[in-house]
Amino acid sequence: MQVNSLIADIMDKELFLEMLGIDSTSGKEAGFADFLAERFLDAGCSVEKYDVGDGTVNLLFCWGEPEIVFCSHLDTVPPYIPPTYDEESGVICGRGSCDAKGQIFAMYEACKTLKGRGYEGFGLLLLAGEETGSFGAKAFREQHPGAEWVIVGEPTDNCMASASKGTKSFEVTFEGKAFHSGYPQYGISAVEMFNDFVNALRSIGFPNDEVLGDTTWNIGKLVSDNPQNILSDRLSCRVYFRTTFESDEMVCNVMRNMAGENARLRFGRRRVQDGSDIVGKDVAMWQKMMIVKEFGGDTPTRFETLEGFEVKPVAFGSDAPQLTNFRRKILCGPGSILVAHRPEEHIVLADMETAKENYVRMYETLVNTKA
Repeated sequence: MQVNSLIADIMDKELFLEMLGIDSTSGKEAGFADFLAERFLDAGCSVEKYDVGDGTVNLLFCWGEPEIVFCSHLDTVPPYIPPTYDEESGVICGRGSCDAKGQIFAMYEACKTLKGRGYEGFGLLLLAGEETGSFGAKAFREQHPGAEWVIVGEPTDNCMASASKGTKSFEVTFEGKAFHSGYPQYGISAVEMFNDFVNALRSIGFPNDEVLGDTTWNIGKLVSDNPQNILSDRLSCRVYFRTTFESDEMVCNVMRNMAGENARLRFGRRRVQDGSDIVGKDVAMWQKMMIVKEFGGDTPTRFETLEGFEVKPVAFGSDAPQLTNFRRKILCGPGSILVAHRPEEHIVLADMETAKENYVRMYETLVNTKA
């Protein structure tokens, strides 16, 4: 309790709680940006604003001409959850506490420390729209020349990420034929075709990656709005892959070659006279009725690491792959990805103090190495 109280005195806990008290769920981060643009100037920096083009802005706080830039994102996933603080445990709950307002706060505290030690030539970049497609990062790389180093803050348990998985997103649609469910033989169920597709996807053996492990995928935005007594004539969904260095290209090839009359991947079956099923060479009905639209994504990324820090790979995405105007990248931050995006999202004040010290040590290591 005494240690947590001491840390609370060292760090501006009330500022962090104010930050968490602002709803900055994706699309609403402009108000949060305005708040920070005013409050962070107390640390003796200048601020530059860059329009993203969707009503949001990116912020770049500068202490001199930045050669090393700390970076995290302004937006959080919905729904908004107001903050709470347990003084005895030092645990702060609330939306964005670990993803990624905890990173912003720790980086800001590090910048104040570096300023106090007489350093200059660093910045703090805060980006909009990370949770919805890294729109802020994509805009910023076209508007600013960047720098040699960017240190990106995400919840990595204060470990440096050695690598992160890539992402690939596809919209999949099945066009069926509606019919009375009492006579299914006269219709074509889009739901049944979807089930066949999922089983086919499960049958594909994506290679294991020695760094990033297995390839995983998830289905979201599933829509089939048919009455219960009518066969579904249409189903659409998104398939979202977490790819590895071994599987990133393969995932795209699989999805491109799975659909259509001339699909190169064959999962069809044909029935023989004795009633058994054997694997056939024909394109399956569900493949013929399947439409795939690619939305792209990020490729798997390797990151720089420094001696003296714990290192591990991570399976989540970030703005880092989109920041192509920075030549070397580090990914590290306080908090656990296992509670990010969850109702019980939280962070420990002591972990943010550790993160602050880590960011200061990273900066001093990079400056000394360059010297």
